[in-house]
Amino acid sequence: MNKNGYQRSLDYLYGLEKFGMIFGLTKIEEILEAVGNPHREIQAIHIGGTNGKGSTAAIIASILRKEGYRVGLYTSPHLIRFTERMKVNEKEIEKEEVASLTEWMRERIDAAGIAPPFTFFDFTTAMVFLYFKQKMVDLAVLEVGLGGRLDSTNVIDPLLSIITNIGKDHEDVLGKGILRIAGEKAGIIKESRPLITAATQPKVLRLFSKICREKKAPFFRVGKEFHYVLAGEGSFSYEGLHRKLWDLSLNLRGSHQMVNATTALGAMEILDDLGYRVSNDAIVEGLKVVEWPGRLEMVSSSPRVLLDGAHNPEGALSLRESLEKDFQYHHLILLIGIMKDKDVHSILHSLSPLADHIIFTRPGTDRAASPALLRKALGRNGKKAEVIEDFRKAIDRGLSLAGEEDILCITGSLYTVGEARYYFLPRGGL
Repeated sequence: MNKNGYQRSLDYLYGLEKFGMIFGLTKIEEILEAVGNPHREIQAIHIGGTNGKGSTAAIIASILRKEGYRVGLYTSPHLIRFTERMKVNEKEIEKEEVASLTEWMRERIDAAGIAPPFTFFDFTTAMVFLYFKQKMVDLAVLEVGLGGRLDSTNVIDPLLSIITNIGKDHEDVLGKGILRIAGEKAGIIKESRPLITAATQPKVLRLFSKICREKKAPFFRVGKEFHYVLAGEGSFSYEGLHRKLWDLSLNLRGSHQMVNATTALGAMEILDDLGYRVSNDAIVEGLKVVEWPGRLEMVSSSPRVLLDGAHNPEGALSLRESLEKDFQYHHLILLIGIMKDKDVHSILHSLSPLADHIIFTRPGTDRAASPALLRKALGRNGKKAEVIEDFRKAIDRGLSLAGEEDILCITGSLYTVGEARYYFLPRGGL
Protein backbone atom coordinates (compact mmCIF):
# COMPACT_ATOMS: atom_id res chain seq x y z
CA MET A 1 0.00 0.00 0.00
CA ASN A 2 1.58 3.28 -1.08
CA LYS A 3 1.62 6.61 0.69
CA ASN A 4 -1.42 7.77 -1.30
CA GLY A 5 -3.41 4.90 0.19
CA TYR A 6 -2.65 6.13 3.69
CA GLN A 7 -3.58 9.70 2.77
CA ARG A 8 -6.85 8.51 1.23
CA SER A 9 -7.59 6.68 4.48
CA LEU A 10 -6.94 9.84 6.51
CA ASP A 11 -9.12 11.86 4.15
CA TYR A 12 -11.93 9.36 4.67
CA LEU A 13 -11.50 9.20 8.45
CA TYR A 14 -11.27 12.95 8.96
CA GLY A 15 -14.19 13.35 6.59
CA LEU A 16 -16.31 11.53 9.16
CA GLU A 17 -15.71 14.44 11.55
CA LYS A 18 -18.35 16.41 9.65
CA PHE A 19 -20.90 14.32 11.56
CA GLY A 20 -19.52 15.70 14.82
CA MET A 21 -20.09 13.83 18.08
CA ILE A 22 -22.92 11.30 17.91
CA PHE A 23 -23.19 9.61 21.28
CA GLY A 24 -24.46 6.07 21.54
CA LEU A 25 -23.22 2.55 20.89
CA THR A 26 -25.62 1.49 18.12
CA LYS A 27 -23.42 2.46 15.17
CA ILE A 28 -20.17 1.05 16.51
CA GLU A 29 -21.95 -2.19 17.43
CA GLU A 30 -23.18 -2.43 13.82
CA ILE A 31 -19.69 -1.74 12.49
CA LEU A 32 -18.14 -4.31 14.83
CA GLU A 33 -20.72 -6.90 13.79
CA ALA A 34 -19.79 -6.25 10.15
CA VAL A 35 -16.07 -6.82 10.81
CA GLY A 36 -16.48 -9.91 13.00
CA ASN A 37 -16.84 -8.52 16.54
CA PRO A 38 -13.10 -8.47 17.29
CA HIS A 39 -13.70 -6.69 20.61
CA ARG A 40 -15.12 -9.89 22.06
CA GLU A 41 -11.68 -11.48 21.82
CA ILE A 42 -9.81 -8.68 23.59
CA GLN A 43 -8.83 -8.74 27.27
CA ALA A 44 -8.86 -5.07 28.26
CA ILE A 45 -8.29 -2.49 30.97
CA HIS A 46 -10.78 0.35 30.38
CA ILE A 47 -9.80 3.83 31.65
CA GLY A 48 -12.10 6.84 32.01
CA GLY A 49 -11.96 10.05 34.04
CA THR A 50 -11.52 13.78 33.55
CA ASN A 51 -7.72 14.03 33.70
CA GLY A 52 -4.87 11.54 33.88
CA LYS A 53 -6.43 8.86 31.66
CA GLY A 54 -3.61 8.85 29.15
CA SER A 55 -0.84 8.99 31.75
CA THR A 56 -2.41 6.11 33.70
CA ALA A 57 -2.82 4.11 30.50
CA ALA A 58 0.80 4.72 29.51
CA ILE A 59 2.08 3.65 32.95
CA ILE A 60 0.01 0.46 32.92
CA ALA A 61 1.15 -0.40 29.39
CA SER A 62 4.80 0.25 30.30
CA ILE A 63 4.69 -2.07 33.32
CA LEU A 64 2.88 -4.84 31.45
CA ARG A 65 5.42 -4.66 28.61
CA LYS A 66 8.24 -5.05 31.14
CA GLU A 67 6.50 -8.16 32.44
CA GLY A 68 6.63 -9.59 28.92
CA TYR A 69 3.02 -9.20 27.87
CA ARG A 70 2.11 -8.15 24.35
CA VAL A 71 0.25 -4.92 25.07
CA GLY A 72 -2.06 -2.84 22.91
CA LEU A 73 -2.50 0.83 23.84
CA TYR A 74 -5.33 2.99 22.46
CA THR A 75 -5.34 6.69 23.36
CA SER A 76 -6.71 9.94 21.97
CA PRO A 77 -6.27 12.52 20.68
CA HIS A 78 -2.93 12.23 18.92
CA LEU A 79 -0.41 15.05 19.17
CA ILE A 80 1.25 14.90 15.74
CA ARG A 81 0.41 11.68 13.85
CA PHE A 82 -2.80 9.66 13.61
CA THR A 83 -0.71 6.50 14.11
CA GLU A 84 0.08 7.58 17.70
CA ARG A 85 -3.41 6.44 18.69
CA MET A 86 -2.78 2.71 18.24
CA LYS A 87 0.35 1.02 19.55
CA VAL A 88 1.46 -2.53 20.24
CA ASN A 89 4.42 -2.79 22.60
CA GLU A 90 5.07 0.93 22.09
CA LYS A 91 5.27 0.58 18.29
CA GLU A 92 2.76 2.72 16.40
CA ILE A 93 0.52 1.18 13.79
CA GLU A 94 2.14 1.41 10.35
CA LYS A 95 0.67 3.76 7.77
CA GLU A 96 0.20 0.81 5.41
CA GLU A 97 -1.77 -1.01 8.10
CA VAL A 98 -4.06 2.01 8.57
CA ALA A 99 -4.69 2.07 4.82
CA SER A 100 -5.40 -1.66 4.47
CA LEU A 101 -7.61 -1.81 7.57
CA THR A 102 -9.61 1.22 6.47
CA GLU A 103 -10.16 -0.23 2.99
CA TRP A 104 -11.11 -3.67 4.31
CA MET A 105 -13.49 -2.24 6.91
CA ARG A 106 -15.18 0.09 4.41
CA GLU A 107 -15.90 -2.86 2.13
CA ARG A 108 -17.48 -4.83 5.01
CA ILE A 109 -19.46 -1.84 6.25
CA ASP A 110 -20.81 -1.12 2.77
CA ALA A 111 -21.69 -4.78 2.23
CA ALA A 112 -23.61 -4.78 5.52
CA GLY A 113 -25.61 -1.73 4.39
CA ILE A 114 -24.40 0.43 7.28
CA ALA A 115 -24.80 4.02 6.18
CA PRO A 116 -23.40 7.16 7.78
CA PRO A 117 -23.74 9.06 9.98
CA PHE A 118 -21.22 7.30 12.13
CA THR A 119 -18.27 9.08 13.63
CA PHE A 120 -14.50 9.22 13.24
CA PHE A 121 -14.24 7.76 16.74
CA ASP A 122 -16.72 4.93 15.99
CA PHE A 123 -14.64 3.86 13.01
CA THR A 124 -11.21 4.24 14.60
CA THR A 125 -12.32 2.42 17.78
CA ALA A 126 -13.61 -0.50 15.72
CA MET A 127 -10.33 -0.37 13.78
CA VAL A 128 -8.25 -0.64 16.93
CA PHE A 129 -10.14 -3.72 18.13
CA LEU A 130 -9.52 -5.35 14.75
CA TYR A 131 -5.87 -4.31 14.83
CA PHE A 132 -5.30 -5.63 18.34
CA LYS A 133 -6.96 -8.92 17.42
CA GLN A 134 -4.72 -9.27 14.35
CA LYS A 135 -1.65 -8.48 16.44
CA MET A 136 -2.76 -11.04 19.06
CA VAL A 137 -2.23 -8.76 22.04
CA ASP A 138 -2.36 -10.36 25.48
CA LEU A 139 -3.88 -7.24 27.05
CA ALA A 140 -5.29 -4.00 25.67
CA VAL A 141 -5.27 -0.71 27.55
CA LEU A 142 -8.11 1.48 26.29
CA GLU A 143 -8.64 5.16 27.06
CA VAL A 144 -12.20 6.49 26.96
CA GLY A 145 -12.60 9.24 24.37
CA LEU A 146 -15.26 11.36 26.08
CA GLY A 147 -17.54 10.59 29.00
CA GLY A 148 -17.97 6.86 29.36
CA ARG A 149 -21.52 5.54 29.17
CA LEU A 150 -22.02 6.40 25.49
CA ASP A 151 -18.37 6.43 24.42
CA SER A 152 -17.46 4.10 21.54
CA THR A 153 -14.95 2.21 23.71
CA ASN A 154 -17.76 1.18 26.07
CA VAL A 155 -18.67 -1.83 23.93
CA ILE A 156 -15.86 -3.68 25.70
CA ASP A 157 -16.36 -6.05 28.63
CA PRO A 158 -13.07 -5.36 30.41
CA LEU A 159 -11.10 -7.22 33.04
CA LEU A 160 -11.32 -4.08 35.16
CA SER A 161 -12.38 -0.45 34.87
CA ILE A 162 -10.58 2.65 36.09
CA ILE A 163 -12.02 6.14 36.65
CA THR A 164 -9.06 8.37 37.39
CA ASN A 165 -10.90 11.41 38.77
CA ILE A 166 -13.91 13.63 38.21
CA GLY A 167 -13.71 17.32 37.31
CA LYS A 168 -15.77 19.86 35.42
CA ASP A 169 -15.10 19.46 31.72
CA HIS A 170 -17.33 18.91 28.68
CA GLU A 171 -20.36 20.02 30.69
CA ASP A 172 -22.10 20.97 27.44
CA VAL A 173 -22.08 17.26 26.54
CA LEU A 174 -21.99 15.38 29.85
CA GLY A 175 -24.29 17.63 31.86
CA LYS A 176 -23.87 20.37 34.44
CA GLY A 177 -22.30 19.57 37.77
CA ILE A 178 -19.96 16.99 39.20
CA LEU A 179 -22.60 14.33 39.87
CA ARG A 180 -23.95 14.35 36.32
CA ILE A 181 -20.44 14.09 34.93
CA ALA A 182 -19.65 11.30 37.40
CA GLY A 183 -22.81 9.46 36.34
CA GLU A 184 -21.68 9.49 32.71
CA LYS A 185 -18.17 8.34 33.61
CA ALA A 186 -19.63 5.59 35.80
CA GLY A 187 -21.21 4.10 32.69
CA ILE A 188 -18.00 2.11 32.19
CA ILE A 189 -18.58 0.17 35.44
CA LYS A 190 -19.53 -3.37 34.38
CA GLU A 191 -21.26 -6.26 36.08
CA SER A 192 -18.84 -8.07 38.42
CA ARG A 193 -15.82 -6.21 37.01
CA PRO A 194 -13.60 -4.38 39.53
CA LEU A 195 -13.47 -0.58 39.57
CA ILE A 196 -10.49 1.47 40.74
CA THR A 197 -10.81 5.23 41.22
CA ALA A 198 -8.68 8.09 42.47
CA ALA A 199 -11.70 10.40 42.73
CA THR A 200 -11.91 12.24 46.04
CA GLN A 201 -15.31 14.00 46.22
CA PRO A 202 -17.50 12.27 48.86
CA LYS A 203 -20.68 12.49 46.77
CA VAL A 204 -18.90 11.03 43.75
CA LEU A 205 -17.49 8.18 45.82
CA ARG A 206 -20.94 7.46 47.24
CA LEU A 207 -22.34 7.29 43.71
CA PHE A 208 -19.59 4.94 42.52
CA SER A 209 -20.01 2.76 45.61
CA LYS A 210 -23.78 2.51 45.04
CA ILE A 211 -23.36 1.54 41.37
CA CYS A 212 -20.68 -1.01 42.23
CA ARG A 213 -22.94 -2.61 44.85
CA GLU A 214 -25.78 -2.81 42.34
CA LYS A 215 -23.51 -4.40 39.75
CA LYS A 216 -21.64 -6.61 42.22
CA ALA A 217 -18.46 -4.92 41.05
CA PRO A 218 -15.57 -4.85 43.57
CA PHE A 219 -14.73 -1.23 44.43
CA PHE A 220 -11.19 0.01 45.17
CA ARG A 221 -9.90 3.49 45.95
CA VAL A 222 -6.60 5.30 45.85
CA GLY A 223 -6.27 6.57 49.43
CA LYS A 224 -8.04 3.56 50.90
CA GLU A 225 -6.82 0.25 49.43
CA PHE A 226 -3.92 1.81 47.53
CA HIS A 227 -1.63 4.41 49.14
CA TYR A 228 1.41 6.44 48.13
CA VAL A 229 3.86 8.66 49.97
CA LEU A 230 6.04 11.18 48.16
CA ALA A 231 9.69 10.34 48.78
CA GLY A 232 11.41 13.12 46.87
CA GLU A 233 11.51 14.60 43.39
CA GLY A 234 10.15 12.01 40.98
CA SER A 235 9.98 9.22 43.57
CA PHE A 236 7.38 7.72 45.89
CA SER A 237 6.59 4.68 48.01
CA TYR A 238 3.53 2.48 47.52
CA GLU A 239 1.43 0.25 49.73
CA GLY A 240 -1.48 -1.76 48.37
CA LEU A 241 -3.42 -4.95 48.97
CA HIS A 242 -0.44 -7.32 48.80
CA ARG A 243 2.62 -5.17 48.06
CA LYS A 244 4.84 -2.59 49.65
CA LEU A 245 7.38 -0.87 47.40
CA TRP A 246 9.83 1.84 48.45
CA ASP A 247 11.58 4.65 46.56
CA LEU A 248 9.96 4.02 43.20
CA SER A 249 11.25 6.28 40.45
CA LEU A 250 8.68 7.63 37.96
CA ASN A 251 9.77 9.03 34.61
CA LEU A 252 6.91 11.57 34.50
CA ARG A 253 7.06 15.07 35.98
CA GLY A 254 4.55 16.46 38.48
CA SER A 255 3.29 15.27 41.85
CA HIS A 256 -0.14 14.55 40.31
CA GLN A 257 1.54 11.77 38.33
CA MET A 258 2.14 9.91 41.60
CA VAL A 259 -1.64 9.55 41.90
CA ASN A 260 -1.81 8.17 38.37
CA ALA A 261 1.07 5.79 39.12
CA THR A 262 -0.62 4.59 42.31
CA THR A 263 -3.82 3.97 40.34
CA ALA A 264 -1.79 1.95 37.84
CA LEU A 265 -0.10 -0.07 40.61
CA GLY A 266 -3.51 -0.81 42.08
CA ALA A 267 -4.51 -2.14 38.67
CA MET A 268 -1.45 -4.40 38.69
CA GLU A 269 -2.61 -5.92 41.96
CA ILE A 270 -6.10 -6.55 40.60
CA LEU A 271 -4.64 -8.11 37.44
CA ASP A 272 -2.42 -10.27 39.66
CA ASP A 273 -5.54 -11.56 41.42
CA LEU A 274 -7.13 -12.27 38.02
CA GLY A 275 -4.20 -14.47 36.98
CA TYR A 276 -2.10 -11.93 35.08
CA ARG A 277 1.11 -12.04 37.05
CA VAL A 278 3.10 -8.82 37.41
CA SER A 279 6.42 -8.83 39.26
CA ASN A 280 7.88 -6.10 41.41
CA ASP A 281 10.80 -5.88 38.97
CA ALA A 282 8.41 -5.15 36.08
CA ILE A 283 6.76 -2.43 38.16
CA VAL A 284 10.09 -0.81 39.05
CA GLU A 285 11.38 -0.91 35.46
CA GLY A 286 8.07 0.09 33.87
CA LEU A 287 7.81 3.21 36.02
CA LYS A 288 11.41 4.17 35.23
CA VAL A 289 10.98 4.17 31.45
CA VAL A 290 7.35 5.25 30.88
CA GLU A 291 6.90 8.12 28.47
CA TRP A 292 3.81 10.24 27.88
CA PRO A 293 4.52 13.18 25.56
CA GLY A 294 2.98 16.61 25.97
CA ARG A 295 2.51 16.43 29.74
CA LEU A 296 5.15 18.50 31.56
CA GLU A 297 7.48 17.57 28.73
CA MET A 298 10.70 19.55 28.34
CA VAL A 299 11.42 19.78 24.59
CA SER A 300 14.25 22.33 24.71
CA SER A 301 16.91 23.09 27.29
CA SER A 302 18.29 26.39 26.00
CA PRO A 303 15.99 28.14 26.54
CA ARG A 304 13.85 25.74 28.53
CA VAL A 305 10.55 25.01 26.78
CA LEU A 306 7.90 23.07 28.68
CA LEU A 307 4.81 21.57 27.03
CA ASP A 308 1.72 20.67 29.02
CA GLY A 309 -1.72 19.78 27.68
CA ALA A 310 -3.68 21.39 30.55
CA HIS A 311 -7.06 22.05 28.93
CA ASN A 312 -9.51 22.28 31.82
CA PRO A 313 -9.58 23.83 35.31
CA GLU A 314 -8.20 20.76 37.08
CA GLY A 315 -5.40 20.38 34.55
CA ALA A 316 -4.51 24.06 34.90
CA LEU A 317 -4.36 23.73 38.69
CA SER A 318 -2.02 20.72 38.39
CA LEU A 319 0.20 22.66 36.00
CA ARG A 320 0.24 25.65 38.34
CA GLU A 321 1.20 23.43 41.28
CA SER A 322 4.04 21.89 39.27
CA LEU A 323 5.33 25.26 38.09
CA GLU A 324 5.34 26.48 41.70
CA LYS A 325 6.91 23.39 43.28
CA ASP A 326 8.90 21.48 40.69
CA PHE A 327 10.64 24.14 38.61
CA GLN A 328 13.03 27.00 39.33
CA TYR A 329 13.04 29.95 36.92
CA HIS A 330 13.59 33.68 36.77
CA HIS A 331 10.79 34.60 34.37
CA LEU A 332 7.84 32.53 33.14
CA ILE A 333 6.53 33.17 29.64
CA LEU A 334 3.21 31.48 28.89
CA LEU A 335 2.12 30.71 25.35
CA ILE A 336 -1.54 29.75 25.46
CA GLY A 337 -4.07 28.43 22.95
CA ILE A 338 -7.40 27.14 24.28
CA MET A 339 -10.43 25.57 22.62
CA LYS A 340 -13.54 27.76 22.62
CA ASP A 341 -15.71 25.16 24.39
CA LYS A 342 -13.44 25.18 27.47
CA ASP A 343 -13.68 27.07 30.77
CA VAL A 344 -11.30 29.80 29.61
CA HIS A 345 -11.71 32.01 32.69
CA SER A 346 -10.84 29.24 35.17
CA ILE A 347 -7.80 28.12 33.18
CA LEU A 348 -6.47 31.66 32.90
CA HIS A 349 -7.30 32.44 36.53
CA SER A 350 -5.00 29.59 37.61
CA LEU A 351 -2.09 30.23 35.26
CA SER A 352 -1.91 33.95 34.47
CA PRO A 353 -0.76 35.15 37.94
CA LEU A 354 2.45 33.09 37.59
CA ALA A 355 3.41 34.60 34.23
CA ASP A 356 5.70 37.53 33.57
CA HIS A 357 4.49 37.65 29.98
CA ILE A 358 1.66 35.88 28.11
CA ILE A 359 1.31 35.21 24.39
CA PHE A 360 -2.11 34.21 23.13
CA THR A 361 -2.31 32.29 19.86
CA ARG A 362 -4.33 29.54 18.27
CA PRO A 363 -3.51 26.12 16.79
CA GLY A 364 -4.86 25.24 13.35
CA THR A 365 -8.32 23.98 14.27
CA ASP A 366 -11.74 25.57 13.99
CA ARG A 367 -12.33 24.62 17.61
CA ALA A 368 -9.71 27.09 18.85
CA ALA A 369 -10.82 30.23 20.71
CA SER A 370 -9.88 33.62 19.31
CA PRO A 371 -6.61 34.85 20.88
CA ALA A 372 -8.12 38.33 21.14
CA LEU A 373 -11.01 36.92 23.18
CA LEU A 374 -8.55 35.08 25.42
CA ARG A 375 -6.73 38.33 26.08
CA LYS A 376 -10.03 40.07 26.82
CA ALA A 377 -10.89 37.31 29.31
CA LEU A 378 -7.79 38.24 31.30
CA GLY A 379 -9.31 41.60 32.23
CA ARG A 380 -6.82 43.77 34.11
CA ASN A 381 -4.05 41.20 33.70
CA GLY A 382 -4.32 41.67 29.95
CA LYS A 383 -1.65 44.35 30.20
CA LYS A 384 1.08 41.69 30.32
CA ALA A 385 -0.32 39.79 27.34
CA GLU A 386 0.01 40.05 23.58
CA VAL A 387 -1.81 38.40 20.67
CA ILE A 388 0.03 36.66 17.84
CA GLU A 389 -2.36 34.80 15.56
CA ASP A 390 0.29 32.89 13.60
CA PHE A 391 1.27 29.89 15.72
CA ARG A 392 4.89 29.54 14.61
CA LYS A 393 5.49 33.27 14.94
CA ALA A 394 4.04 33.07 18.46
CA ILE A 395 6.59 30.39 19.37
CA ASP A 396 9.41 32.42 17.79
CA ARG A 397 8.33 35.40 19.90
CA GLY A 398 8.25 33.29 23.05
CA LEU A 399 11.73 31.97 22.37
CA SER A 400 13.03 35.49 21.81
CA LEU A 401 11.74 36.52 25.25
CA ALA A 402 13.10 33.52 27.18
CA GLY A 403 16.58 33.72 28.68
CA GLU A 404 18.69 30.90 30.06
CA GLU A 405 17.09 31.18 33.52
CA ASP A 406 13.54 31.43 32.17
CA ILE A 407 10.86 28.94 31.08
CA LEU A 408 8.59 29.18 28.05
CA CYS A 409 5.53 27.09 28.92
CA ILE A 410 3.21 26.20 26.03
CA THR A 411 -0.21 25.04 27.20
CA GLY A 412 -4.00 25.32 27.08
CA SER A 413 -4.87 22.40 24.81
CA LEU A 414 -3.48 19.15 23.45
CA TYR A 415 -3.97 20.66 20.00
CA THR A 416 -1.70 23.53 21.01
CA VAL A 417 0.86 21.15 22.48
CA GLY A 418 0.72 18.88 19.43
CA GLU A 419 1.56 21.72 17.05
CA ALA A 420 4.29 22.98 19.38
CA ARG A 421 5.76 19.52 19.61
CA TYR A 422 5.91 19.32 15.83
CA TYR A 423 7.74 22.66 15.81
CA PHE A 424 10.43 21.34 18.15
CA LEU A 425 10.42 17.65 17.15
CA PRO A 426 9.27 17.65 13.49
CA ARG A 427 10.12 14.07 12.58
CA GLY A 428 7.31 11.76 11.51
CA GLY A 429 4.82 14.13 9.86
CA LEU A 430 1.21 12.98 9.72
